[in-house]
Amino acid sequence: MESRKCLECFEQLRGRSDQKFCSDQCRSAYNNKQFLESHTVINSINRILKKNYIILSTLNSTGKITTSKNELTQKGYRFDYFTYTNTTRTNKINFYCYDQGFRELENNKITLVKNSPNAPH
Repeated sequence: MESRKCLECFEQLRGRSDQKFCSDQCRSAYNNKQFLESHTVINSINRILKKNYIILSTLNSTGKITTSKNELTQKGYRFDYFTYTNTTRTNKINFYCYDQGFRELENNKITLVKNSPNAPH
């Protein structure tokens, strides 16, 4: 008969043939590690999105202003992280972080925009 070991502590298992853990503590520890490993990437992306959102919403208190790309970069904005895009009637692309967004203009300028929650994307 083959030797079965706990997936967490590698102790010899005794009991049911489909048993994977020697105790509830090992089962819980193993599952917590699996959860943390799979959610590390998601959590780091969510932190970046939250920071981007705070930067945009702080700068854009009126709903639509123009600023520079350098100002956003200096504040730590990450242009490669956003939640969605939309294209305007004039074929300009808006990049959104939730309801706060921006549109790139010429000469390193950026227009900050706010999308109302009921507006179509």
